[in-house]
Amino acid sequence: MPPKSKSKKVLKGKSSAVVDGLSTDEMSKDQLEEHIVRLREELDREREERSYFQLERDKVQAFWEICKRNLEETQAELRNRRREREEAEERHRVEITVYKQKLKHVLSEQHDAVSELKIDGVSSTALIQNQHAESELRLRGEAHDLQGDVREKELHNQDCIKELKLKHQVELMELTNDYDKRVREIEVRYHRKMQSMTEAENKKRRAEVMEIEDRMRERIVTMTEDHDRTHRSAEEYYSCVQSRLLAEQKELKEELGEVKKQQARADNDLSAAQQENKRLHESLQEAEQQLPKLHKQLEDHEEAKTERAVSRVRVKRLETEIRDLSVQHELLLKAFMTVERERDELLQRQTQLILDVQQKSGLKELLLEKKLSALTETLETTEAQLCGAVAAAGVDQTAADAAVKLEEILESKKVAVSDLQDDLDRESQEYEEQLRKAKLRMKNIGVPTYQPPLRPIRYMLTKKNHRKQEEEISVVQKRKKSTQS
Repeated sequence: MPPKSKSKKVLKGKSSAVVDGLSTDEMSKDQLEEHIVRLREELDREREERSYFQLERDKVQAFWEICKRNLEETQAELRNRRREREEAEERHRVEITVYKQKLKHVLSEQHDAVSELKIDGVSSTALIQNQHAESELRLRGEAHDLQGDVREKELHNQDCIKELKLKHQVELMELTNDYDKRVREIEVRYHRKMQSMTEAENKKRRAEVMEIEDRMRERIVTMTEDHDRTHRSAEEYYSCVQSRLLAEQKELKEELGEVKKQQARADNDLSAAQQENKRLHESLQEAEQQLPKLHKQLEDHEEAKTERAVSRVRVKRLETEIRDLSVQHELLLKAFMTVERERDELLQRQTQLILDVQQKSGLKELLLEKKLSALTETLETTEAQLCGAVAAAGVDQTAADAAVKLEEILESKKVAVSDLQDDLDRESQEYEEQLRKAKLRMKNIGVPTYQPPLRPIRYMLTKKNHRKQEEEISVVQKRKKSTQS
C-alpha cells in the first residue's frame, strides 16, 4: 500500500505541471474536466489510504503496548525464576556438604571394615599357605619313602628271580641226570629183551626146520607107496623076468628093511618133534603174551630217545639264547652307560636352564613389584591429596573437578595395576609350563622330580607374598589412621 501512494504522488506532481504532454494552460475544457475527474478520484483514494494507514497505526501502537506489557511480565517472571534458582542452588550446596559428610563417615567405616577383613584374610591365607606347604613337604617326603620302598621291592624281586633261575637250573641238571640214568636202564632192558627175542626166534626157526623134515617124511611115504604100486605093476608086467626080479626083490626087501628102520627112527623123531613142537607152542604163546609189553617198552624207548634228542636240541637252543642274551646284556650295559651320560648332561643343561628361567622370572617379578609399590605410593598420595582437597574445598565446582580428576587417576592406576598383575600371571603361567615340561622330560629319562631346583613358583614367591601381605597390612593401617584423622 505505501509504495502505491508514493507513485501516485509522483504522478500528481507531474500532472500539475504536464498532463499527457500538455500543460494546464494549453488544455481544453474537456481535457480539464477529465483532469479534474481524475484528480477527484485520486483524492478519494488518498483519503481512503489515509484512513487505512491511521487504522494500521492504531493497530501497531496497540500491539506495541501489549508486547511491552508482556515483556515486563516475562522480565518479572525471569527475575523470580533466577531468585528461585539461586535458592535451589544454595539448598543443593547444603545438601552436597551434608552428603559429603555422610560419605566420609561411610567411607571411614568401609575402610575400617575392609582393613579388618584384609588383615583377617591375610593372616588366614598365610596360615593356610604354611599348612599347605608343610603338608606338601610331608607328602613329598612320603613319596620319596614310597619310591625307596619300591626300589627295595624291585631289588628283592630281582634277587628272588635270580634264586629261582638258579634253582631251575639245578632242577634241570638233576632231571637231565635222572633222564640219562633212566635211558641207560631202558637200554639194558632192551638188550636183554633183544637177546630173549633172538633166542625165541632161533627156537621158532628150529620148529620150522622140524616141520620141513616132517613134510619130507610124508613125501618119502608117498614115494614108497608109489614105488609099491610101480612094483606091483612091474611084477605083473615083468613076470617073465622073475629071476631078475627076485634078485631085485631081495635088494628091495633089504631096502625096505632099511626103510622100515628109517621109518621107525622117523616115528621116534616125530614123537620127539611133537613134544618139542608142543613145548615151542607153549613158549610161543608166552612170547605172544609178552609181545605187546615189549612193543610198549620199545615205543617208550623210542619216545625217550626222541625226548632226549629234543632236550638236547632245547639245551643247545638255550645255550645259544644265553649267549645272545649275554651279548645283548653287554650291549644294553654300553647303551645304559651312554644314556646315563646323556642324562647327566641333560640334567646339567636343564638345571642351568631352570636357574636362568628362575633368575629372569625373579628379575621380572622384582621389576613388577617395584612398579606396583610405586603405583601404590602414588595412589596413596593421590588419595591423601583428594581427602585434603575435599576437606579444604570451598567451591563446589572445584571439588567436582578434583573428584573427576581423581577418579580418572584412580581408573588409570587400576588399569596399570591390572596390567602388571596380568604380566605377573602370564610369567607365572610360562614358568609353570616350563616346569611341567621339565618334570615330564625328567620322568621320561628316570630322574626324580622331588629334588631341587624344581620348585613351583608359589614356593619361590612365599617370602615375597609374606612381605607383600605385611606391606598391605601396614598400608591398610595407615589408611585407617588417615581416615580417622
